[in-house]
Amino acid sequence: MMKARVTVTLKNGVLDPQGKAIEHALGGLGFGGVGSVRQGKVFDIEIDGTDKTKAQAELKAMCDKLLANTVIENYAVEIA
Repeated sequence: MMKARVTVTLKNGVLDPQGKAIEHALGGLGFGGVGSVRQGKVFDIEIDGTDKTKAQAELKAMCDKLLANTVIENYAVEIA
């Protein structure tokens, strides 16, 4: 069993209204010095097997087909 973490973030240049809302809320709560906030998603996934290369390929397929909208999002995969 392998554990993987997939981090999905918006591509540069894509508007991030949730990030802006968080940025403004932090300022309203008195947290000064926050320049900008970008919001993303994290998926922790357990995968059967021990072949890291195969797992990497499966995770890439998962991201391309479901976990990320590759038109507006980037993703990074880490396997532990």
